[in-house]
Amino acid sequence: MSENKSENISNQAQLNQPETQKFAFFAMTFLFFFWGFITVLNDLLIPFLKETYDLSYTQASLVQFCFFGAYFIISPVANRIIDKFGFQMGLVIGLIVTALGCFLFYPSANLNVYLLFLGSLFVLGSGITILQVAANPYVSALGPESTAASRLNAAQFANSFATYIAPILMSGLILGMAGMGASVVQMPYLIMGLILIGAAVLFKLITLPKLAHVEASEADASSSMTSHIIFSIAIVAAMAFGLTVIAGLIVLVALAYNFYGLRQYRSMVLGALAIFLYVGGEVAIGSFLVDYFAESSIAGMDKAVAGEMIAYYWGGAMVGRAIGAFLMNYIAATKYLVVNAFMAILMIIVSMNSTGDMAVYSILLVGFFNSIMFPTIFTLAVKGLGSMTSKGSALVCQGIVGGALIPVLQGGVADSIGLQLSFVVPMLCYIYIAWYAMKGTN
Repeated sequence: MSENKSENISNQAQLNQPETQKFAFFAMTFLFFFWGFITVLNDLLIPFLKETYDLSYTQASLVQFCFFGAYFIISPVANRIIDKFGFQMGLVIGLIVTALGCFLFYPSANLNVYLLFLGSLFVLGSGITILQVAANPYVSALGPESTAASRLNAAQFANSFATYIAPILMSGLILGMAGMGASVVQMPYLIMGLILIGAAVLFKLITLPKLAHVEASEADASSSMTSHIIFSIAIVAAMAFGLTVIAGLIVLVALAYNFYGLRQYRSMVLGALAIFLYVGGEVAIGSFLVDYFAESSIAGMDKAVAGEMIAYYWGGAMVGRAIGAFLMNYIAATKYLVVNAFMAILMIIVSMNSTGDMAVYSILLVGFFNSIMFPTIFTLAVKGLGSMTSKGSALVCQGIVGGALIPVLQGGVADSIGLQLSFVVPMLCYIYIAWYAMKGTN
């Protein structure tokens, strides 16, 4: 008992060393950058694979469904990994799995099978899920609780920077040679995989502070994953038979089941739902911007020009995150989140009721107000969970599956009442986020 107490005191003393904290924080920012870089490349893969395999829009959208679906299926597994091996080894394992997903692009292209690409994307998403479940709470706990949201926003700035520059750097390598076959993506993903393996070796060798106050013992892990395994098998089976709608409904039922089982942690459950709606709303808006700007009633842009405008959406998030990381040292996280949610709602309303530049730039500004939402909601959701932190992080990260489902919902609404009015779907998502910031964290 005394040895454990001494170890905890030693770990806490190590954590309180400013230089150790600073080094650990900068190491984390590398991870935030790289998973942002990889994730945003899906926006290039969708049109690339659509043209390469002559897919419908629904078939091409399975890129996002498989990638974001991994967040739901793998988050509890990631929680178990972190409970058993700790946050640092969780990061190493996450990097290795992500690298494996990148390497799988090589045989997928050689065999020229779209289904194999979807499997590769699932593995890729699985690795990034493990990184998210480990890194987000680690950064949150790497210092005083009062500045946790600001610290996580600062790390997320690196993620936003990656989502801004990745399309600029990679679009020529991927979309510029879209007519040359699937082998085009082999080298970029092979290089990224090698970088990730190098990062895994580095994270294995360096010494990061052990956060005893948030790391759970193996005994703290949930006793059974039986229900999750059943849901996961059902989702995979539905996808294997092409029943995407059924798979989506199973995901929703499974999320509701998980939320109900942890209902005593009210703020965490409501925060996981907020993450579901935030990611879904953000991805949905980004998914439809090109077609929206190309509509004659909006701006009538050439699609290539409209595609370039998306950089402003992600660039706005990057700028907003930098500003938010500073201001949230002085403004309460809940108040800042409320303001940003209401501004996002206002910008969507303006865009839905205007044309031309007003419609274009108001919807782009939503990206700026998105900026602080994920890290702020995440921090509020896992605040005060103690040894339940990794489990709470896993549940919250499961909510990222909203990025697979909400865009499909908006697409259905667009088919029914038109693309401009379909932005009511993400608007409803932001209304919930505003409520969560005001009432859901109490």
